[in-house]
Amino acid sequence: MPQVTDEQVKTLVTDIAKMLVGNDGVQVDQFEEDGEVVFELTVPEEAMGKVIGRSGRTAKAIRSVLEAVGEAQNKRYVLDIVE
Repeated sequence: MPQVTDEQVKTLVTDIAKMLVGNDGVQVDQFEEDGEVVFELTVPEEAMGKVIGRSGRTAKAIRSVLEAVGEAQNKRYVLDIVE
């Protein structure tokens, strides 16, 4: 897999969230903590269910994508969904 930047991964998370809830109110902040790259996803309260999904399945799927990308890049990516 070709090298991707953290900014490209952030764009991926943003695009997935926008596809789920629409363009309005999606914000992704990125920072490093304890050797991990953390993406904080903020969406409008009424759209929270679409991002989390039934029994957390959607959030788990997004985290699985981040884990796969991270393994290929020898990094650890974490998704925090901010309420």
